Amino acid sequence: MTSRTANRRTVLAAAVAVAASAVAAPAALAADSRSGGATTTHGGQDKHRPGRPGKAGHVELHTWSSRRDWTAGQAKGVEVRSGHRPGIVLATPAGRTDYTDPHTNKTATWEYATWTSPRHTCAVPAGELIASWNAHTPAGTWIRTEVRGTYSDGTDTPWYTMGVWTSGDGEDVPRRTSVDGQSDGKSTVYTDTLSIDDLGSGLRLASYRLRLTLYRAPGSDTSPTVWRAGAMCSDVPERFEVPASEPGLGRAVELKVPRYSQEIHKGQYPEYDNGGEAWCSPTSSQMIIEYWGRKPTADDLAWVNPDYADPQICHAARYTFDYQYEGCGNWPFNSAYAASYRDMNAVVTRMSSLNDAEEFVAAGIPLITSQSFIESELDGAGYGTSGHLMTVIGFTGDGDVIANDPNSPDNSSVRHVYKRRQWENIWLRTKRKDADGKVKSGTGGVCYVYWPLDPTPAQRRVLRKHGLA
Repeated sequence: MTSRTANRRTVLAAAVAVAASAVAAPAALAADSRSGGATTTHGGQDKHRPGRPGKAGHVELHTWSSRRDWTAGQAKGVEVRSGHRPGIVLATPAGRTDYTDPHTNKTATWEYATWTSPRHTCAVPAGELIASWNAHTPAGTWIRTEVRGTYSDGTDTPWYTMGVWTSGDGEDVPRRTSVDGQSDGKSTVYTDTLSIDDLGSGLRLASYRLRLTLYRAPGSDTSPTVWRAGAMCSDVPERFEVPASEPGLGRAVELKVPRYSQEIHKGQYPEYDNGGEAWCSPTSSQMIIEYWGRKPTADDLAWVNPDYADPQICHAARYTFDYQYEGCGNWPFNSAYAASYRDMNAVVTRMSSLNDAEEFVAAGIPLITSQSFIESELDGAGYGTSGHLMTVIGFTGDGDVIANDPNSPDNSSVRHVYKRRQWENIWLRTKRKDADGKVKSGTGGVCYVYWPLDPTPAQRRVLRKHGLA
């Protein structure tokens, strides 16, 4: 286990105990399923499930990204920019504020402006909510993403911080971070996931508003730009087993995705979650980013030891690292990192079956999925994990999953074929048992979807069908 896992476990133990006694495992246990990439023969972490309400009825992803979307919100100091990629920028500051970075103890003054979304009624009254965003943060700028939900009993949550984000990590910006300790007795934020504390009570999130705050140094003429922001609401049934799907393609499909191993980076830059052994999320992200023809520049990689192979993996780990979580497995931070590349979109969502994944892959869009399992539950893996990210790059003619698994000894061994039924269950379930027989949570179908601003017509149809375009 990584140090990050050990630190989180002390914080989460109480939540897990409460969830178990309330028969509300998925929401609170979701916190125990952070997918940071560490593997173990005993399992140990865990987590939780978007898609679209029209098909499965358990998930809704809603985003704001068009000029119409941005103009519909409440702006204080924010200006809407048009063009090929509409977004919001800090135009006239709404004010100044001091922020003390909890990780450096440095206090600085910042100009800021805010954009608040219209209230969005959840198509799926939600037990969980995960926000994600796509933004450009030039030197000396950063953003904060917040959510305020309205419960089904008519009361409101506080404004919860879902992430303090910047693509940089120099002295000119605060450290990228989630915020622990956010709860009102009805719901709690676990790293990147807002969860109802007691699902058995029937309480759910009925609606929410999203607030974006854009920051820059006083007197600066530069600004962050936010192109896309939204949230996935879900209320996935509690289940150890999910219904089996029938293969939907009837043919073999395999996308040419680069293969990278996290394991060759063991011991490299241990300040970023103990080095490569826990870098499954950024390694998977980098594989898909490069599939779409993007990668860091030579200048971006100048800080990496030239003796290290695949320096872009070290780069991805550094720039997805969450200083509070002490790991690279923050889901929205990975999607935000992917979207920092030229003309890239990215969201965190959930899917309802492997048939959904087949539709994306058939259109040329690989996925990154989050799952946890003991060794006997996934033939050919050779390990168990409390939380792990892999890429789905294809399907065999029989419907089995072709995956690039970063938990492989070297790049040449990254490609795996995993049994369809096993994969589907470990990915989509919300509850599982670890090697000691203890009940843990599953991710319920969580995945990252990355795609370019100019998808093909077939890709656009799939994205629109699943609520992403």
